[in-house]
Amino acid sequence: MPLFSTPTQFAALALVFVAGWLFGLASHPGGKKWKARYLAERDAHGAAKKDSDLRAVAAEKRATEAEHENARLVKAASVAPVVERRPVVDTVARSEARPAYARPAYRADGTKRGWFDFDQRR
Repeated sequence: MPLFSTPTQFAALALVFVAGWLFGLASHPGGKKWKARYLAERDAHGAAKKDSDLRAVAAEKRATEAEHENARLVKAASVAPVVERRPVVDTVARSEARPAYARPAYRADGTKRGWFDFDQRR
């Protein structure tokens, strides 16, 4: 059986909640302590916000200076000549360089292996 089932019981419940709320307001000591804490937190938040804004401005200034310095160095640097080198050639034969368990993706006839192609390894 539910605890509250009739309209009279619900009305009594609402009356008790309102009475408790009024009793809580009447017994409250006031808001001086909470107002002081709120003001202190508001001031601390303002100081932190101002500090973070100053840091962001300083970081932006450093980034701009670094970009200008980078552009200056790029203009001042002489272009280094490009040296062409021969490609590195393996001295080991291809079949020796590849392990025995590795198989090529394509067979000799040009067809591609499937995922579940379990034929003998070549």
